[in-house]
Amino acid sequence: MIIDRFGRPLRSLRISVTDRCNMRCRYCMPEEKYTWLPRGSILSFEELDRLAGIFLGLGVDKLRLTGGEPLLRADLPVLVARLAARAGLQDLALTTNGILLAPQAEALRRAGLRRVTISLDTLRPERMLAFARSPGHADVLAGIRAAREAGFTGTKLNAVVIRGYNDDELVDLVEFARQEGAEMRFIEYMDVGGANQWTGGAVVSRREMLARLAAHYGGPAEPLADNAGSWAPAERFRLPDGTVVGIIASTTEPFCRTCDRARLTADGHFLLCLYADTGLDLRPPLRDGASDAEIAALLRAAWQAREDRGAEQRAHAPDRGALYQLATLRADPRKEMHTRGG
Repeated sequence: MIIDRFGRPLRSLRISVTDRCNMRCRYCMPEEKYTWLPRGSILSFEELDRLAGIFLGLGVDKLRLTGGEPLLRADLPVLVARLAARAGLQDLALTTNGILLAPQAEALRRAGLRRVTISLDTLRPERMLAFARSPGHADVLAGIRAAREAGFTGTKLNAVVIRGYNDDELVDLVEFARQEGAEMRFIEYMDVGGANQWTGGAVVSRREMLARLAAHYGGPAEPLADNAGSWAPAERFRLPDGTVVGIIASTTEPFCRTCDRARLTADGHFLLCLYADTGLDLRPPLRDGASDAEIAALLRAAWQAREDRGAEQRAHAPDRGALYQLATLRADPRKEMHTRGG
């Protein structure tokens, strides 16, 4: 295991398999047109699997496949099967918007995928159509059902909570997740990227979410013991009726000091932080004949020099607004959330 300058181990890797997405959510991809990564730069399954093996050798034991929308990548169960066979892997998960999950859930489960996290920002199809320009709400619900029927357990439903959009659905979403045998997780609206036109006024804080839930359920939520010393991004709470919810408070209560996560973009850039301005480009050494040991040395040096505390620094930024301007994003698409895997 390797440690950065704040004593944080490298244990969890998010692998983006594509920068494409079939939704246009306002908090991630609200523009009509985007600059996509060149197709020739996208890593093959063989390259992703090789890099995953190198990361596992450095102490990573959790892998999560992301996008864009990862289920847009053809034959994804093939990659899942490769990764699932790797020694030392403790957890292999997928984050998806769920639109394409129903027809693929069983194959992904058979290939060795262990968990799924499905985005569900609203229970109202008309809101999804207006907010994400997608008519696929019924497909998302079908994907949630299919995940359960395929045998997935520990399923999480993620909702980015935005004032004036879906903050009146907190209780409805908690009840829906409970009925589906899933755990609801609420995410504070983050200022990553720039096309999302983030403002602080649109953020519903963890404190406010808990207060609203307490008002409905008749008492405060109890923090779970597994929050203490946890490296997971979500803090978990038990409501008075026993239902467990998670809240990711990256905006108002950053957890940078316990962040053990890194990101690999679909074209091979190793990012030490979601807010990182640049990353280590692994594609040249990967394709120019570098050995596994040579690539491992690059990764080790990058992580050991890591001082990133992006969310903490943003929390104290004067006149805080969106992280980048649109012109900057169009010049470098790797700065957008959909490219770096959320």
